[in-house]
This record gives sequence, C-alpha cells and structure tokens, in this order.
Amino acid sequence: MLPLLHCNNVAMNRHVIRRGARVWLAAAVLIAAGGLFIRPVAAATQCGKASWYEHTSRTASGERGNPDGFTAAHRSLPFGTRVQVVNLQNGRSVSVRVNDRGPFVAGRVIDVSRAAAEELGFRNRGVARVKVVTGEGGGAC
Repeated sequence: MLPLLHCNNVAMNRHVIRRGARVWLAAAVLIAAGGLFIRPVAAATQCGKASWYEHTSRTASGERGNPDGFTAAHRSLPFGTRVQVVNLQNGRSVSVRVNDRGPFVAGRVIDVSRAAAEELGFRNRGVARVKVVTGEGGGAC
C-alpha cells in the first residue's frame, strides 16, 4: 500500500500544479478518499555530458535562477526532482534539484548551476562526463 500524503503541490505526468511553496514529486498520482497516494519516482541512470550555466532570470519552473544554489536543467524530469550527479573523471558527486529545461546541445544530459559545477570540479573546463541518478541506486555507465 502506498503512503497517504497531503501536499500543497503535485507533480503529475511531468506537469506541475502549483498551489503553494512546496512540490511533491511523483511518477503517478492517484486521488483517493480525501488524500493523495503518491508513488515515488523509480530509479534510473543517464550517462553523458554535463555543462554549467549561470541563470539569474526566471527558469522554466517559474522560480528565479540562483547560480549559488544546487539546481539543474533537464529535458524531461519533473520540476523539483532531486538527482545525484557524479563526475566520472574524478568521482565527485552532488545532489541537485531540477528547476529548468535543457540542455539544448546534442550529447548533453544535464546543465548544472555554477555552484554544482564547482563542487563537481569542472567549472573551469565547462563540460564533464557524468552519471545522473534519479531515485535510489542506479546502474553503471
């Protein structure tokens, strides 16, 4: 049985319904008897290149971009999804929250904020090979 959660926002089929400040992520949302049943996002791994950007205007999710925050742009993950990004060259990893869409360059799987790139150790190079893990676990590249 899935847990019963009450929340102000719901991510449903990659669309976010905003009703407050918090966002709960879900792969599927079922409305039942006055509450919401939320099934967690399944684990998945993507491998490819990451770049970083310094976004200070509004992001696709509507929030103001923060280069010092640990955020990222991804093409399809729901806004608010937390992912683990691992730099495959040096083993460093960081947890980021998806709040924007992109990258729009072939071969890249994620764009991270300046602070996340610094933590991952590729700010000066601009691009790195990474593994992006959603959920628990995740496979190898």
